[in-house]
Amino acid sequence: MDRATPGDGLRRTVATVGLLNLGYFDIEFAVALAIGSVALFADSVDFLEDASVNALIFVALAWSAARRAKVGMALAGILLIPALATLWTAWQKFGDPVAPAPLALSATGAGALAVNLGCALLLARHRSRTDSLVRAAYLSARNDAFANVAIVAAGIVTALLWRSAWPDLLVGLGIAALNADAAREVWTAARREAQEARA
Repeated sequence: MDRATPGDGLRRTVATVGLLNLGYFDIEFAVALAIGSVALFADSVDFLEDASVNALIFVALAWSAARRAKVGMALAGILLIPALATLWTAWQKFGDPVAPAPLALSATGAGALAVNLGCALLLARHRSRTDSLVRAAYLSARNDAFANVAIVAAGIVTALLWRSAWPDLLVGLGIAALNADAAREVWTAARREAQEARA
């Protein structure tokens, strides 16, 4: 019988995280379209992006450090996709600023929070690794959990204090900013790995 390698546990983790992200993408995307929520749209696209990131990590963990660094740079670009999609959706929302249904917004955000907290806890066991691939997965899950708290808060604010599209829009734009910052961090880590691999 072959012995498990140190990377086997990480590969199982990213496979699990990828499947969880893909599963909740369908739910959140459907609700986002139904209630016209920029924040849920941004977060659902992010779930799909996270599933793709974890699939790439699953494959790339078997590669050399130099090839993993290249994948890390590609992942930095992938992390920008949800930010750009959110900006486009927000721009369209400005033309029709209708507040989304607050209960559906908060409930869906709470479900996303549960999924992302579970993913972040799974990945936290491997966050001491310094490579950009693991950093990309962990930062995505961590940032998504923060974003989900903001989505739940936006629903509460919309229901109780401010019946407006602005809480949803502001949270959506905040999620875009988080993704852009995560992309910057992953790019920096990947460049460092590429330099180390060449040395």
